Amino acid sequence: MMLEKIFPKLHQEGYKFLVISGVLTLILWSISDFFGFIFTLITIWVYYFFRDPERKIIEDDTYLVSPADGIISTISEVNGPVELGLENKKFTRVSIFMNIFDCHVNRAPLKGEIEDIFYKPGKFLNASLDKASEDNERNYFKIKDSKTVGDIVVVQIAGLIARRIITQVQKKQTVNQGQRIGMIRFGSRVDIYYDGRKTMVKVGQNVIAGESLIASS
Repeated sequence: MMLEKIFPKLHQEGYKFLVISGVLTLILWSISDFFGFIFTLITIWVYYFFRDPERKIIEDDTYLVSPADGIISTISEVNGPVELGLENKKFTRVSIFMNIFDCHVNRAPLKGEIEDIFYKPGKFLNASLDKASEDNERNYFKIKDSKTVGDIVVVQIAGLIARRIITQVQKKQTVNQGQRIGMIRFGSRVDIYYDGRKTMVKVGQNVIAGESLIASS
């Protein structure tokens, strides 16, 4: 258990970056101790950025679990995403900002069917800004709640540094609560939209993907 905490499992997206960083580190050590040391630290950071630890899932769909690690940056009442045809419906939107030290693997907030996945190119503004939800590169998941409480939407939003959104599920696929649905490379944000549920978090709170409770029905 302790070993897993020190050396967590690596996400498949991380292997090539770890190899590149490791090779550069070896080359730089042969040239300069200073730069070799700096790149050793960078290699360690790359490993921990792409970590993919196991999580203890509550497995209770009366709750929505957090789709991301990070800090709650905003909670607001908004219209649904126009990209999914939900612009005339009111939702609670909880935004989770992930800094470069957070685990960036994203998870399903509840069990259900992936009704739709929609990718939209966009800008790379600071993900902590509210306008990032409308302007940045992003990827939408519309999840059909098995208990038909309401529509659930998870949005992966690229940030200032991020340039790649990874999707690990497909349309019409059934996902379990806490199941991995994708990741975003480097600093970014995830929004979750829901209705008909009671919000259980507050702005400034740190949350853990697959474990922290966001809302209850």
